[in-house]
Amino acid sequence: MTSRSEPRILQFCHGYDGPFLDCARQYASLFQGSGYKVTTVFLTGAADAQVAAGCASDEVLFLEFSSKAVRGLKLGAIAALRKIAAQRDFSFCIAHRFKPIYVALLGTGLPVIGVHHAFGDYQRKGRRLFANLFRKRLSLLGVSDAVRDDMRRCLAQWPHARIQTLYNRIDIEALQASLVPRAEARQALGLDAQAWIVGNVGRLHPDKDQATLLRGFAEALPGLPAGARLAILGKGRLEASLKALAAELGIAAQVDFLGQVPDARRYFQAFDVFALSSDHEPFGMVLLEAMVAGVPVLATACGGAREVVEGVGVLFPLGDAAQLGQAMKHMAGLDESQRSACAQHMLQRLRERFSDQAVRDAFWQLPQVRALVGDAS
Repeated sequence: MTSRSEPRILQFCHGYDGPFLDCARQYASLFQGSGYKVTTVFLTGAADAQVAAGCASDEVLFLEFSSKAVRGLKLGAIAALRKIAAQRDFSFCIAHRFKPIYVALLGTGLPVIGVHHAFGDYQRKGRRLFANLFRKRLSLLGVSDAVRDDMRRCLAQWPHARIQTLYNRIDIEALQASLVPRAEARQALGLDAQAWIVGNVGRLHPDKDQATLLRGFAEALPGLPAGARLAILGKGRLEASLKALAAELGIAAQVDFLGQVPDARRYFQAFDVFALSSDHEPFGMVLLEAMVAGVPVLATACGGAREVVEGVGVLFPLGDAAQLGQAMKHMAGLDESQRSACAQHMLQRLRERFSDQAVRDAFWQLPQVRALVGDAS
């Protein structure tokens, strides 16, 4: 058992799949040097020493509930979290996604900062009623201004100060150190060593809109360097239909569907340009990963992606294959000095807005955090 005299932060996560392990690391790292210790609790997922080591937390606990067990009222999860909170001197809780927010509010008496990573989390009337019931203890963060504004529209009576933005961020130096050099990355992915390559990483799912990406590439291809290719990393239910579309567009021989690639961000230097065609991306971590690799970025001008790319990359309207194609041709025309200047500009943006240090500084200035720290002191 930990000492109750140690001031602690409770971080409560739904699970550690996909990007959420790094989310846990990101939020735990906010408290480095603050005097607080961080206990990270995962609602679902088996206990895993590697996961625990990757959380940057002082203590990691696994409740190990199944997805089925956290449907409905979640009474078991509420009781388990209540027991954990009773044994530690938590100042407040940071909970990621709605289920952990729900459990944290019902299982503890702590102030809760709820972090939302997607659009539409408060469109349901029941969720709005719940949030309003606990509004004295609950404040909210969106991972982009776009997500923040979506919540503000749904919770129109809430003061804006209680719904703020805290960007996702990236450990720039750690990712740079892990990058596979261009030639080795291409070899590992089975890509042509000499080709000019457009890269895309994401689930093959309607909200990623790779159909527009294929159409844009087909439009651009006559104006791209000879032998240009499109590499799509990811898997999903649209794989067969996207391959059929590539054949219909006459570009099947120029498109590489590479499937799921573990730790894909290490291989981004294989690309000459990175394109994200998503429909209302809440944030777009892959854009930060491409920027760390020094790869010029193209993205849809909506959702959180606009906030990441605007001023350092090229934006195109949602679903506009013609504009995307024009952007690809523009990127193909960059010379080495222009690419180098672009990479430096992107790195500056990362350090100023999306680095661990930049977001840590922003976090401690948030009105809800200042209020909680003031109360704790």
